[in-house]
Amino acid sequence: MTWNPVTGCTKVSPGCKFCYAETLAKRLQAMGTKGYDNGFAVSLLPERLEQPKRRKTPTIWFVNSMSDLFHDKVPFAYVDQVMETIAETPQHIYQILTKRPKVMAKYFSKRPVPHNAWLGVTVEDKRYGVPRIAPLQSIDAKVRFLSVEPLLEDVGDLNLDGIHWVIVGGESGVKARPMNPSWARKVRDQCAKDNVAFFFKQWGAHGDDGLRRAKGHNGRLLDGAVHDAMPELQ
Repeated sequence: MTWNPVTGCTKVSPGCKFCYAETLAKRLQAMGTKGYDNGFAVSLLPERLEQPKRRKTPTIWFVNSMSDLFHDKVPFAYVDQVMETIAETPQHIYQILTKRPKVMAKYFSKRPVPHNAWLGVTVEDKRYGVPRIAPLQSIDAKVRFLSVEPLLEDVGDLNLDGIHWVIVGGESGVKARPMNPSWARKVRDQCAKDNVAFFFKQWGAHGDDGLRRAKGHNGRLLDGAVHDAMPELQ
């Protein structure tokens, strides 16, 4: 499930170019959906802080699918409230993904990471994505993960020290950029070599043959195999 105590963001790298969240936020604003009055401008929604507490069934929550918790317009005092909810619901697991790992590292330099919070960074290319890995590795979290999605180029030899999980996927949407199969294979093989859980999420709008079609028809097989590895849930 998704949990969005913050909505809205700003672009920081090529992975943001065709942001699905921006498009969706504008659509929700036009529909008058509560929480999107400001469109894709960063908005704090404290009324949503209690949402996970109302669900007793153990659940994996993706935090801020419509924003970045470590955006510079989100005060650390508000992030503290998000972390309080996470700490008070140990039955759940929370996946927190950012493109601003230096801010995340600064935040956790003076605070412990909740046991049930998985911290990740987006690694879409060499120039912007790969440098995000080091700040993540500096944080003492139970699970650190890389979202190599959308994979826009060969990201080279990754330093996977202290990384527990790697997700790879192609881009979706009308203007989606294709993913070369060799890029995905290289990440998969590095994970196998370094004993890191590997999850291949999707091809996206272009299949392994490079042709555009509905992403559901492209599927999520990499060299004929499904890759669904994950870290231990607890």
